[in-house]
Amino acid sequence: MASSFEKYQKRRLISSYFSVVISISLVLFLLGLLGLLVLNTKKVADHFKEKIALTVYLKDTAKQVEIEQLQQSLALAEYTKTATFISKEQAAEEHSETIGENFMEFLGENPLQNSIDVYLLADYVSPAQLEEITNEIMTKGFVDEVVYDKPLIALLNDNVKKISLWVLIISSVFLFIAVLLINSSIRLSVYAKRFTIKTMQMVGATKRFIRKPFIWKSMKLGMIGAVVALIGMGLVLYYLNKSFPELQLLEDQLLLIGLFVGVFLIGILISWLSTFFATQRFLNLRTDELYY
Repeated sequence: MASSFEKYQKRRLISSYFSVVISISLVLFLLGLLGLLVLNTKKVADHFKEKIALTVYLKDTAKQVEIEQLQQSLALAEYTKTATFISKEQAAEEHSETIGENFMEFLGENPLQNSIDVYLLADYVSPAQLEEITNEIMTKGFVDEVVYDKPLIALLNDNVKKISLWVLIISSVFLFIAVLLINSSIRLSVYAKRFTIKTMQMVGATKRFIRKPFIWKSMKLGMIGAVVALIGMGLVLYYLNKSFPELQLLEDQLLLIGLFVGVFLIGILISWLSTFFATQRFLNLRTDELYY
């Protein structure tokens, strides 16, 4: 009978530990994903900014040497990522493929212009800087027009600022929720042993002596939960990097290592603090208050 009861208690204990580990790992996993989002918000925003083209349309009177010099100067400019020359013939072919028919058969001539598509570095994609770059390019006499999507750029910059602010707010709220959830899981685990704590105290054990095994056990559970969370984060990061290689998610290895170490330490720290205060609470209760 006693053996059966001991097995039952052992199963309950293992189940309790398993629940704590799962709770910690899930919370830390979601917290880590949010951390990845925070670290890569700017990178994702920069990726979309660098997809916006500044198109320089050239006059038909422009000489080939002038076009080549302009393309080379734009390619070497500090604000340029790439600069590609698009001939009017190439532009006509691409337009025909887009609309599904050869529009020059109806018009009898090619109305399109030679152009240079300039893709800027993300730091220069703002209304003020684009206006300055446009005015600089327009000083060339053989440049007919410089075109870019002004409403899209303004909207993109505004949304990036809003998204960055909300990501920080959500991260703070989620960190608070993570602390509460892990704390609740550990407190329930300690609550199940409240009578053991009080018994040890009644036979003369010091508070520090009583707390020590509980804190060490919780820290080990926190470590296990953190390792499980980090494995999950690593798999998600590997999948995202493989699916979206252009984002170069693994480029900032120092930041990633810092994030992984931070998540690991948070798991240990919260486990330690939660266990300390939970055991302290039951140590300060009277015996009759343990039943409530």
